[in-house]
Amino acid sequence: MGEIKLSSDEFLHMMLVDGSFIIQLLRDLSKNNFDEVPSLSRWNNVEQVPYLSRWMLPTIRRELIMLENQLPLFVLNKLFELTDNTLVPSQPCMSLNDLAFKFFYRLLQSDKSPECKKDYEFEIKHVLDLLRSNIRFKSGGKDKRGNQKQMIRSITELTEAGVKIKAADKNQELLDISFEKKWGVVMRELTIPRLHISDHRGTVFRNMVAFEKCHKRCYPDVTTYMFFFNRLINSANDVAILHYKDVLHHSLGNDQHVAELINDITKEIVPDMNESYLHKVVNEANEYFGTRYAKSRASLVRHYLTSWTVGISTLGAILALYFTFLQTICGFADALKKNSLQSPTFGSIIKEAFVLPFRDGLNSLASKTFRFRHTRKP
Repeated sequence: MGEIKLSSDEFLHMMLVDGSFIIQLLRDLSKNNFDEVPSLSRWNNVEQVPYLSRWMLPTIRRELIMLENQLPLFVLNKLFELTDNTLVPSQPCMSLNDLAFKFFYRLLQSDKSPECKKDYEFEIKHVLDLLRSNIRFKSGGKDKRGNQKQMIRSITELTEAGVKIKAADKNQELLDISFEKKWGVVMRELTIPRLHISDHRGTVFRNMVAFEKCHKRCYPDVTTYMFFFNRLINSANDVAILHYKDVLHHSLGNDQHVAELINDITKEIVPDMNESYLHKVVNEANEYFGTRYAKSRASLVRHYLTSWTVGISTLGAILALYFTFLQTICGFADALKKNSLQSPTFGSIIKEAFVLPFRDGLNSLASKTFRFRHTRKP
């Protein structure tokens, strides 16, 4: 951060002007479901001031949520109390926390925002911290966090190993991820809440990660969450799988752009593996991936079922092997029937069913090879 070339009075004046703008913006937006401001005319006593355009709101949200643009929440609360002249007495005025959360939550989800929390583990510093604290894992506390041994595997690797990917219910919190058994002890299911990705949302997560790295009195839950997705997504194919499973939605140009955006959020950042709220999920997923069943299944899918053409070829080979087995059984039955009138031995039956057909095949192959060599032109 560069040097602030303002005097104390100038810096105070700047905070008052910016804070008053934020307070009035939130109040006006609350009357229109945070879609547009009714009018700006009463701000400067000028008639017929144009409306705040709808396209400007995402940009304003994005600028106000950046870490370098944060105002202390106690300053905003004081201005909110000093200017609390409820214009509609029949409607109780929401608190500043409620207004700010409903406004900034649109950066993460476009639908209706959940209720703002009332109790927090630590004092909220600013609106970025307010948004981060409301989407954090609901079962907070140091006892819920632990050591994460390794990073999780990619979506492609997990699905090859038999892990089912499922989108969580809409009421489930954004960071609430689970890994559970499915269909007994064989299959596993990874449940992930829906995530919407855009350039603006990438900015929000990037600033949350920066705040958690700068502030010592907060748990790195959003950082852990972003590292989780960073390892899940290694390619455009991983993005496509998550999109097909209704877990990941985006408004970017292509899946590769999404993969690059998510990977860039945690670029040059060291994860805190000792305070991971996802340590159980990741450790259990990696433990399952290391089982003999998961490795065998992944190897089978990777080598024989990578595409529909390879799958058809594999099916054809299996059918050929199946019919060969049936032919062998039929040959064994014929040999047994042929020797039924005599007193056959087990060795003679095996010779009749397996050795003689194999010897005849070799003789036929040798004969064809001999004819081919002697009929070639020199």
